[in-house]
Formats: sequence, structure tokens, C-alpha cells
Amino acid sequence: MGEKTKLTGAAKASYGFGAVGKDMVYMLSASYILYYFQDILGVSAAAMGVILMVARVFDAFNDPIMGAIVAKTKTKWGKFRPWLLIGTLTNAVVLYLMFTAPPTLDAGGLVAYAAVTYILWGVTYTMMDIPYWSMIPAFTEGGQEREGLTTLARSCAGVGSAIITIITVKSVSALGHAFGGSGITDREVERVGFSYFALAVAILFVVFTVICCINVKEKSSVDMKSATVGEMFKALIQNDQAMTVVVAIVVVNCSIYITSNLVIYFFKYDFGGIKWRDAYTLFSTFGGGIQILAMMILYPLLRKFFSSLQIYFVSMGMAICGYISLLFIASTAMKNVFVLFIPGFFIFASNGMLAVITTVFLANTVDYGELKNNRRDESVIFSMQTFVVKLASGVSAFIAALALQILSLSNDTAETATEIDYSSGVEAAQKMGLRMTMTIIPIAGLIFAIIWFKKKYILTDEKIEEISKEISARK
Repeated sequence: MGEKTKLTGAAKASYGFGAVGKDMVYMLSASYILYYFQDILGVSAAAMGVILMVARVFDAFNDPIMGAIVAKTKTKWGKFRPWLLIGTLTNAVVLYLMFTAPPTLDAGGLVAYAAVTYILWGVTYTMMDIPYWSMIPAFTEGGQEREGLTTLARSCAGVGSAIITIITVKSVSALGHAFGGSGITDREVERVGFSYFALAVAILFVVFTVICCINVKEKSSVDMKSATVGEMFKALIQNDQAMTVVVAIVVVNCSIYITSNLVIYFFKYDFGGIKWRDAYTLFSTFGGGIQILAMMILYPLLRKFFSSLQIYFVSMGMAICGYISLLFIASTAMKNVFVLFIPGFFIFASNGMLAVITTVFLANTVDYGELKNNRRDESVIFSMQTFVVKLASGVSAFIAALALQILSLSNDTAETATEIDYSSGVEAAQKMGLRMTMTIIPIAGLIFAIIWFKKKYILTDEKIEEISKEISARK
């Protein structure tokens, strides 16, 4: 492989812009698709749960195939950037369509529309996500350079996610009132608002990706061997450390996404009262800020004193403490949103650090696989990251949808555009069920992930350095 030069500051910044746009799109879909179709449009929670799960099963076949296509691609612009641009353009269009369901559709038509657009969204997201993350091991030699670029990308992705988490609810309400006309119901305000908000996010997504494609130049990879889909599955199965990280990512992300799917319902139907949007936005702003600071400051600071593996276990412990305190505080009569900042700090800070750490772990398994299988499988390894994150999103959405169906929580009141206290008509048992679903299940998942990783993961900092030396000696 040709000698790799260090990325310029402009290239790093542009790569970060790509992550911001990419995760803005992902967070909008992951956190609000269930709310949009179930609470605003009235599609049954059970139907949405099935749709989200079926889409993830489809991705199980689509993602590795996309990884193989990327590995075999040869153009004068490289193998990654063409797919990054094509995937972004198509995904932006589908995102807008997904949040712009025709109001004339009946119940059956809405279910079909949700299914088609969501599956298409997953396919097109894969087209750009796999080549984006595959750039990391292809552009770096390992060690500090790789970890630095990974930290930057994950931090910027965190910024994108936080932006959506913070501004969506208030922006949707403002856009809905601005473009929806006067005298419409609160549900109609949100329906119109989501359409315009999705359009704005889609445009930013395209702009940021174009900046990334222009300024990030691919390095020579003429010696990279491409493989058939069967060979890539075989290589992945043979890479026990990649499989270890994949399982951990599924469980950790599933735990996190269960809470992120339900937190808007918690504020609307349990905690919030008539000003639930204000409380939700304030909490989300605090959480988003903490998550970004954890990625950009806390993780690099702790990394000076501890290994990534040690920080992983600390982060998991912080998340568990956060969920326990959240359940306790939510079960009291407390209605001060600032008290929720206590569990919010632990949960969001741990989420931020785990986002960086798991990507670093996954990138390290590429070197491990090269040493063990004598082939670098960037595309297949990172196609699995795309798949497992979406799988976790699907599983968590199914669990959340099932809880909503059992608890009978939905926006089924014909209301005016004025603020309404949705929580006033919700029974205590429904509220407690919601609280337990968004805390107890994630705690169980995180405990499993701790035990799993402690038994299976062997790629310590010392082991990675040893592997890098062995690979260099081979060359």
C-alpha cells in the first residue's frame, strides 16, 4: 500500500462536517419516526414496531452486500466518495418523503407508506454510512492517529445528534404554526412542522457531505483485496474480536435507544404538563451539551490516564447509576426539570464516551483481522457497524412500540392548537410502566454488555501496539 500522509486540518474538519450531517439525519429518523407515525398520524404502535423490525431484518442482507460493493468499486474519485455522495442524495430525498406522508391516506395506506419509505431510508443510509466509516482504517495507520480521527468523527456525529435532539420539538411546533395556517389542531401543526423540518435537515445533510467529498482525498489502496460476500461473512465470523464488539454495540445501543424513543412520551404524558415542550427541550439541550463535552473533552482527558477499556467500564457504570437515579426521581412527585439533570449527566456523558470508544474498538478489530486472516476487511467490518446500530434501533423501537401499545399511550384527543396538559388523563400505572420500560430494561442490557466484554475482549492498548508492529514487520 502506498505511503499514507497525515490528513490536513481542512480534510479533518470536512470529514467532521460529514459526520454532523449524517447523524442529524440518523437521529431524526431513530428518535422521531415512531412518534411521527404513531402519535401524530395515528398508526398503531404494534404496526410500527413490526415495520421497524422487518426493516432491520432486510438490512441484515443489504449491509454486507453494500460492503462488498464498496470494496470492489474502482473509480477515478476512489471507492468511497462516489457511494458517499450517491447515498447522501438519495437518503435526503427519502428522509423528506418519510416525514411528509400524504394526509389523504387511510390507516392501511399509512402503514404501507411508513413501511416503504422506512425501508428505503435504511437502504440509502447504508449506501453512504459504510463508505464514510470505512475511511477511518483506510486513511490511518492505527494508534493515536486513528483514535484521533475517530474521536473527531464521533464528536462531530454527537454534535449532529445533539442538534436534532435539542431543536426538533420546538422547531417542528414553530414551523407548523408558520406554514400550517390558523385554527388547525395541535396534531396538524406537528404534521406540517415535521415535513418542513425534515426538508431543512435533508438540505444541510447534502451540503455537509459535498464539503466532505470535495476536501477529503482518498489515499492509495491498490493492494486492498476485495472479497465475495461469502468470503466477507467468513472473514467476519473468523474475527472473534469484531463479533465481540458487534454484540456489545447492539446491546449498548439498544439500551440507549429504548430511552431515547420513550423520553418524549415521558415528558408529554408523565412529567411535562402543558409546557412539556419547554421542559423536554431544556432537558435535551443539557443532555446534548453534556454528550458533546464528554466526547470532545472528558474522553480525551480520561484517555491520558486510563485505557479505552477502562473508560468503557467506567462509562457503563455511570450509565447504570444514571438510570437508577432516573427511575427513583421520576417515581416521586417532583416536577422540577432541573432535578432530572442529575441522572441526565450520567446517562448522556456515558453515551458520549461510549460512542467514541465502541468505534475505536471496531477500528482496532480491522488490524486484528488483518493479522489473523491476512486481509484488511474495512468495508465488511464497518458494514456491520451500520447494520448493528440500525438493528439496535429496530429492536429498541419494537420494545418501545410494544410498551406504548400495552400502556395505551397515544395522541388520540381531538384538540385545538393551544397547549394541552396531556399528562392529566394518564393513569399512575401507565406512567410507572413507562418509567420502568425506559430504565429497567436498559440497565439489564448494560449489565450484560459489561459481563460479555469482560469475558471476550482482548484488544488492550498493549495488544494493539503489538499487532501494529507485527503488521509493519510483514510489509
